[in-house]
Amino acid sequence: MRIPQKLERKAFSVAIDVALKKVNKDREKGLLEIIDLAEKFMGDQFRKDAYEGARAIVKNPEHKWMKFVNKMLDEVHPNVAKMTALNLGYQAAFHGTRMIRENREVYNCNIPWLILMDPTSACNLRCTGCWAAEYGYKLNLTFEEMDSIVTQGKELGIFFYMFTGGEPLVRKDDLLKLAKKHSECAFHSFTNGTLIDEEFCQKVQELGNFSFSISLEGFEEANDFRRGDGIYKKVLHAMDLMKEYGLFFGTSVCYTRKNMEAVTSDEFFDLLVEHGCRYAWYFHFMPVGNEADKELMPTKQQREYIYHRIREVRGMDSGKSIFVMDFQNDGEYVGGCIAGGRNYFHINANGDAEPCVFIHYSGANIRENTLLECLQQPLFMAYRDGQPFNDNHLRPCPMLENPEKLQKMVQESGAKSTDLQSPESVEHLCGKCEEYAKDWADKADELWTKGHFEKVGYTNYKKK
Repeated sequence: MRIPQKLERKAFSVAIDVALKKVNKDREKGLLEIIDLAEKFMGDQFRKDAYEGARAIVKNPEHKWMKFVNKMLDEVHPNVAKMTALNLGYQAAFHGTRMIRENREVYNCNIPWLILMDPTSACNLRCTGCWAAEYGYKLNLTFEEMDSIVTQGKELGIFFYMFTGGEPLVRKDDLLKLAKKHSECAFHSFTNGTLIDEEFCQKVQELGNFSFSISLEGFEEANDFRRGDGIYKKVLHAMDLMKEYGLFFGTSVCYTRKNMEAVTSDEFFDLLVEHGCRYAWYFHFMPVGNEADKELMPTKQQREYIYHRIREVRGMDSGKSIFVMDFQNDGEYVGGCIAGGRNYFHINANGDAEPCVFIHYSGANIRENTLLECLQQPLFMAYRDGQPFNDNHLRPCPMLENPEKLQKMVQESGAKSTDLQSPESVEHLCGKCEEYAKDWADKADELWTKGHFEKVGYTNYKKK
């Protein structure tokens, strides 16, 4: 870090320490000071009414989200709380965003806020319908390669790194080493949870800059049918361990035509809250891979249902004490598709730089290209020039809802399939989505029109 930025980070760190001490003595006063601190540093990155809304919640101890915050402060370890605020709040959201905006103009390409990478394609499970299994089990990014990705990323302003796979925690020693070396970055792993033990939790608590999303596909019968006998109980045990050690974690849910009712039920959300989950990521099933079953894709009625259900659960006054996000249906808040380096991109275990974790095509590899060259590859530039792919942000994806657009980008950019096991043509992939896209379009347009959404804008930083 440059000297002025080190001093700025130190000042923010000291301010967080003071605020957290006050939180322990006078919760309302301490939280109000944290909001003041955020406004001082973040400024116009958030609207004025957002800060005022946060203050209003803090002043109302009976508010749903105030109860949520109080519970989290009581249960999350102080070091985890501080490092989350320092690395995600200051380093990534404030300092990193500032650098990213500058570098987008300098390099005339998308620079993301986070990078998602696969440390390995290996997994200790073999779940039905998992896209990661398409890669096989023998690919790995070396520690040196992951270290280089993070080092290059920090120069561009990227301070948030996520892991998927395979099962990332097959490489947990290297991931802990990476988090320790880059202590100013935030790290997050999607995981099946079965490799989490007390020793690992202790190390994560000491680092403070590592969070998790544990996969859960429903209750015991449905979960173990897809993942294997006994996995459900192992997942709940992992959650209980992480809660005991005060770690910050949530869950990751792939919703399909078959599990929709279970994973959106009151009982399921209550289960997550009981075991310490602070948030839940909901991911629409994607028919990726030659053998993918498109019949698992939710129906139009099911997608409309989950669109409303997620908003009900995270409502300001009702719902559940857990923050839920829907990767496919929350496009209105982020201006549509966030892939192709706009907000994130994916590096698989073979080093291929892909626009999205679900879009397995690329024209650049981290072993042959710099990180910047990967972001400037023709496919990513086509993403940048095409975003948003639809003015209706409930139809954000160039594959699922606008399949003709992904086909055009892949064909014109010369990108190749990155699936080394069974390469899938873009025509085959998008062909599975055509009927779905057509069926969803009218309902999505109806919801968009009725919603009177404030469209979230962004700048592509194209040459003028």
